[in-house]
Amino acid sequence: MTTTTRPNAAHAEETNHNHPTTHTTNHTEHGNSHANASTTTQAKLTTTGVITPNTPTILQIDVQDENGKATAQFDQFQEQVMHLIAVSDDLQVFQHLHPVYKGNGRFEVEVQFPQSGNYTLFSDYQPTGQPEQVSVLKTQVAGNTAPVAQSDWSRTKTFNETIVGFAPNQATIRAGQEVVLRFNLQDAASYQPITDLQPYLGEKGHLVILRQSPTLTRESYIHAHAVQNTPANQIHFATRFPQRGRYKLWGQFNRNGEIITADFWVEVVE
Repeated sequence: MTTTTRPNAAHAEETNHNHPTTHTTNHTEHGNSHANASTTTQAKLTTTGVITPNTPTILQIDVQDENGKATAQFDQFQEQVMHLIAVSDDLQVFQHLHPVYKGNGRFEVEVQFPQSGNYTLFSDYQPTGQPEQVSVLKTQVAGNTAPVAQSDWSRTKTFNETIVGFAPNQATIRAGQEVVLRFNLQDAASYQPITDLQPYLGEKGHLVILRQSPTLTRESYIHAHAVQNTPANQIHFATRFPQRGRYKLWGQFNRNGEIITADFWVEVVE
């Protein structure tokens, strides 16, 4: 059984709990909540059986047009055909996945969810001849809900062998105003600027931002691109936060083949 959304209901999300489980959502083009209906697609997530923590499971994502016909042709962007951001709704878990295109609109990826709870999946892709688009899908991992973790508001953290310092270019971040988010990377052993940063997905770094809210939606999601021509050990991202609130950021960087995922929090005011 497949759930469907009403035509032009750009952010409707409906779920059934039979197995296999399918979740379908319509969406509009990336960064525009008022896209022409001709660019609207829908993505369907299928999972088989009950998902449990730390157990491999296959996710199938089928991309279709508004009439249910498979969207077959896609363009690569940032070196991939699809980027799938999977986060727990409490923002404790973050995974950046790259499903494999199987043809006829279907993508597949194997994933393990480390804890139980509700998850939101942001599927980022670009049908040929259309803008980059984002579909929002939901799934659930069985088990007892993990305790709420304390938010770490530190501006300097160590991830494996790398110290990451985070510093917005403004002391106060205001909704709607452009801000540059700066990451400074040092070696944890020598405290010297790193010299082995390599491109990640065709850029100097990758940044995903989500607004903390009871229900994660397309409006919660920001995908920022790295600024060019910054110092060797620094990665800058220029972006805007659409509304006030608390946001969590995940910056990803490639240090000599090892992907560093650095998470930080920011408060955005009116």
